[in-house]
Amino acid sequence: MKLVAAIIKPSKLAAVHEALSDIGVQGITITEVRGFGRQKGHFELYRGAEYVVGFVPKIKLEVVVTDEFCERVIEVVIQTARSGNVGDGKIFISDLDKVIRIRTGETDASAV
Repeated sequence: MKLVAAIIKPSKLAAVHEALSDIGVQGITITEVRGFGRQKGHFELYRGAEYVVGFVPKIKLEVVVTDEFCERVIEVVIQTARSGNVGDGKIFISDLDKVIRIRTGETDASAV
């Protein structure tokens, strides 16, 4: 089992969600986050003064999938979230030792 965590632009959330649903992803966790990478924030103009916004708003999307389905999920996120501009985001892949559905006690793939 894999945990696919993607940091994407908020404007791409609807498209990524729809694309993942289309390929059969049944569960997604979404978190509103702030941070920066190489882009180091951005500049905004407020009342004639320019200032740096250090933490850029992003969306963290988390999906738990089987090892076999992981590459397909990654491809869909890349295709859907990519704009070609700085700040498109990152994808992190982690191995999961165990997944347990609390309600039924099912484990691993059957719990997803």
